[in-house]
Amino acid sequence: MNEHLLLAPLLESYFRRRLTKQRNATSATLASYRDALRMLILFAAAHLGKKPAALALEDLDRDLVLAFLDELEEKRNNSVATRNARLAAIRSFFHHVAAADPASFGVAQRVLTIPTKRAHIEVTHHLTNAEVEAIIAAPDQTTPRGRRDRAFLLFLARTGARVSEATGVNANDLQLERGRPQVLLHGKGRRDRVVPIPKDLVRSVTDLLSERGLANHEPRPIFVGVHNERLTRFGATHIVRRAASQAGSTRPSLKGKPISPHIFRHSLAMKLLRSGVDLLTIQAWLGHAQVATTHRYAAADVEMMRRGLEKASVSGDRSARFRPNDTILQLLANI
Repeated sequence: MNEHLLLAPLLESYFRRRLTKQRNATSATLASYRDALRMLILFAAAHLGKKPAALALEDLDRDLVLAFLDELEEKRNNSVATRNARLAAIRSFFHHVAAADPASFGVAQRVLTIPTKRAHIEVTHHLTNAEVEAIIAAPDQTTPRGRRDRAFLLFLARTGARVSEATGVNANDLQLERGRPQVLLHGKGRRDRVVPIPKDLVRSVTDLLSERGLANHEPRPIFVGVHNERLTRFGATHIVRRAASQAGSTRPSLKGKPISPHIFRHSLAMKLLRSGVDLLTIQAWLGHAQVATTHRYAAADVEMMRRGLEKASVSGDRSARFRPNDTILQLLANI
């Protein structure tokens, strides 16, 4: 096996040089790309009957990568969006391979020709105000775990933070003493933003910090797990689903809804939109890189559309359909 085709040196240079030093990638990006490549390598090892350390770059050819992507959708039931995110990580690695090892350019180029898959844009799910409040109220406030859970749920619901942003918040990211309480969120792609926090969240977080003996100027995590370590994404998801399950007894409408930490983000966006907040403000609040992402919420709100029809006095009468009288236009119209 030629040394230039060994995986280990290429993976090490990719993560340590390209992503960390050249791209200044965030820890979240590093973790996401690491997980995608780890899954690919484990799939290749099982598929080819080799140990991961024995794999060569040429083993990760176009056909194997395509088989891996198919397994994500067919056996793991991953969405097209997740499949494309895994492919983005793989393509990023092979861009590095093509630049770092010209002898492997052919292998890399064949993988780089794999296209992303067009995803069906699903309706954005969100909760009603009553459903959000029922979930927040579900944890048992007589226990430390319940108080932490309620504070975390309030944080998601009131700030619209991504789960990685919420779990990544430290005490020194909070500004609670002044008349305009706010929190600094560390967003995707190193895009930080400041969002306001309401009184109920201020009280809950203040009590949590006091219970843990934390001052709000310390660079220590606010939300921690059972071993006093920073709350993980898995732990955050468990908190949300446990509270939603408890709330389901009083709010049957919650049953059957896809509940995850991200649904609080969607729900806050819809609440802001229906309150008359403009899309650019919501974009800044949620930390979207493009307003087109924020526009999905407006497109998903059927009630706003219905009110728009009523306000515009749009009737159901149809005007005469345009009929082209030009032969070329007619040809195009019939295609």
